[in-house]
Amino acid sequence: MKLFLKKTISDLGEIGDVIDVKPGYARNYLIPQGIGVEMGQANLQWIDAQKRRLEQEESERNLEMRSLAETIDGASCTVIARATEEGHLFGSVTVQTITDQLTADGIEFDPDLIELEKPIKELGIYNLNVRVHPEFETTIKVWVVKADEDDIEDETPAGEQEEDEDEGGTPTSSESD
Repeated sequence: MKLFLKKTISDLGEIGDVIDVKPGYARNYLIPQGIGVEMGQANLQWIDAQKRRLEQEESERNLEMRSLAETIDGASCTVIARATEEGHLFGSVTVQTITDQLTADGIEFDPDLIELEKPIKELGIYNLNVRVHPEFETTIKVWVVKADEDDIEDETPAGEQEEDEDEGGTPTSSESD
């Protein structure tokens, strides 16, 4: 089945390409996802107009992605985590943790762009690839450092409230019911 591609797919082709795929793949995935349009005589004029429009949108998107790649390039963040003396983390550092830290530093982007095969479970310095676009790839540096024991003891777990005791030794809530 011949389809006109509305989006660039790395294994299939570029925007505007006419590709030949199996009918089931076209009907069940490409067409419903809006990735392709079936080629037909009635669609040819529409396809030509769409091709011009999509090429313009893709060039604008490329400019945006190049700008984002330049913003991200060389960025670094420090993730403070609890760890054992040997450097093994009590949890792990995930892509979401990294993007949250970068967002706090003023750099925002989609977490799916970071290439991390498995969560980080050791202290250290990591260089991670960020694939902003098939044509633009950049690197960020993530420093995973051990949290100070003083910081851990001073923290009050979220959701817990401190209670004051009255003279009789019974807890009283600082909030009024």
